[in-house]
Amino acid sequence: MPLCSRSLSFSRTITSCTDLFGTLRCRITFIMGNGSARFTMTAVSKGPGLWLIGLGPGDLGHMTSYALQVAEACDKRYLEGYTAVLPSDQEEKLEEIVGKWDRVMRDDIENPEDILQQAQSSMIGIMVVGDPMQATTHIDLKIRCQESGVPFHIIPGLSATSLAVSLSGLQSYRFGRQVTIPFPYGDYLPTSPLEMILTNHSNKLHTLVLLDLDPTGMGLAPPEPMLPEQAYEILESMIARLETSQDKEVASLIGPLSDWNAILLSDIGTVRQRVVSGSFSDISEIKGGGIHCLILPTEFSGMEKEVFEHLKADM
Repeated sequence: MPLCSRSLSFSRTITSCTDLFGTLRCRITFIMGNGSARFTMTAVSKGPGLWLIGLGPGDLGHMTSYALQVAEACDKRYLEGYTAVLPSDQEEKLEEIVGKWDRVMRDDIENPEDILQQAQSSMIGIMVVGDPMQATTHIDLKIRCQESGVPFHIIPGLSATSLAVSLSGLQSYRFGRQVTIPFPYGDYLPTSPLEMILTNHSNKLHTLVLLDLDPTGMGLAPPEPMLPEQAYEILESMIARLETSQDKEVASLIGPLSDWNAILLSDIGTVRQRVVSGSFSDISEIKGGGIHCLILPTEFSGMEKEVFEHLKADM
């Protein structure tokens, strides 16, 4: 077949509808050669069901255009407010670009009967900071929809975890299982996060450490993100408890906590983003910022050490 007959042709048709930003919506058709199937990108089809919409982390500039279109098209919108936090200025912006929304917390998601009933006859959107399917409760929501016969749709978003790994400059394939440092609840303080950090370290794998957002553990009140200083103190308590229960000295396995290499990532995905490295004791004294996570590197390979040292200059 002659080369010219397989060239890519492009057509653009303006319709009279208006999209998110007040411009004319386009219908784009690609034709791959003579007689080939067409790929068409059109407006979102409205219909009853539940849409789980990822907003990306922090700044709404990370939200995909498809997520914006779906959120705008929904008959009713909710912003999930307990697994992650959207900055207040971005909450205002969200209403401007997609329309009014109501906040839902843990109890609303874990007991979603009212939302599912709405989704039987309306297009309902639950907007989630980051990527929606990284939370166990959202996976449960998918199962509930399937059992109730409610159409369920996922619009992925950029996750804070993938962004954190990217911003650290460390090699993504050298990360082990991530952990979350929880707030202690009375006398209850699990040591499993510390044990996973030690396991990753013994396997020469870095650890991404997420910090708890809810001191109550109930997911009902506005989040109160854990500070780096609190994370350090809680890990100290975990070390003491693990050494008592298992009669092992953690420092002999990984060194003193104060000397651990650490990267602090604060407010990632926003204009206030900060990424700094240093010893854990130095990192724990850094003030300011809203939401934090940590990366605890193991042995460096390639240029990782150079990147780590470069981040110290930002302290």
